Amino acid sequence: MENLGNRLAEYLNSKNLTADYRRLLKESLADPDVQRFLKENSDKINPDAISTSAASIYEFYNNKHHQSELTKGYAPRLVVSNHNIEVAYYPNQRTQNREKRSQYESGFVLMDMANDVRQAKLDDYNGTGREEALGKALDFIDNYLHQKSFTPGLYLAGDFGVGKTYLLGAIANELFKHDVHTTLMHFPTFAIEMKDSIGQNNVLAKVNKIKGAEILMLDDIGADTMSSWIRDEILGVILQYRMQENLPTFFSSNFSMKELEQHLSVNQRGEEEPVKAKRIMERVKYLSREVIVTGPNRRNKN
Repeated sequence: MENLGNRLAEYLNSKNLTADYRRLLKESLADPDVQRFLKENSDKINPDAISTSAASIYEFYNNKHHQSELTKGYAPRLVVSNHNIEVAYYPNQRTQNREKRSQYESGFVLMDMANDVRQAKLDDYNGTGREEALGKALDFIDNYLHQKSFTPGLYLAGDFGVGKTYLLGAIANELFKHDVHTTLMHFPTFAIEMKDSIGQNNVLAKVNKIKGAEILMLDDIGADTMSSWIRDEILGVILQYRMQENLPTFFSSNFSMKELEQHLSVNQRGEEEPVKAKRIMERVKYLSREVIVTGPNRRNKN
């Protein structure tokens, strides 16, 4: 560091520097972080490029104590590049947290779902009646991450409050750790929104956005009477695409698969359409495997 220190001292005494710049540079050189950096990297720095290095040291010191709008949210750091001192900018902790949150929200999309689903964890999913569902969830995650062949999702069937939606959220959170993106949506609410989209002429755009999700989870399917249009032109189109592309799909329902087929066979006008319901269920059965979830209603535990 001695040779570099001498060069810096000579540069400070240069007649070409203004008094103010000389004072500011002297303050910069006295900064503990600058001193530590020079000591650790003196053998890597070219002393002949002292003017460039001095400018970088001043930039570092100035932005460390007086951040501009351009560098707000980022912390300056001195680095050695091609034997010269340069300044690099790295996101500070607040910016890192914001970026992580943004990545998470794009990797785990909730549509018309309670936000507390984001807090769901597989480690907290336990209790009587949940063992098989948890085991199947862990098997899916392991198979999806390590197998190249198509991995069907799960069809979680059970009564109210047994933890079906919570398990979907927990699976999505675990998958996100491995950079797998999931869309979890409340299907009855989505169906209403699709009806409203007819007048806005953007039904196709919304369907296309949903059908191509890496992992799609349809929560509470069968909770309401489904119109023929929603069943065939919305749900049917989404499931057909996902079946063709081998995209894993999850479902939760208060109905078993057999009960859901019966439910879907009757349209909103009370007319029976068993063939169309069977066509939907063929796609559901291809995309997922049924798991019955039992146990107490945990919504009423308090």
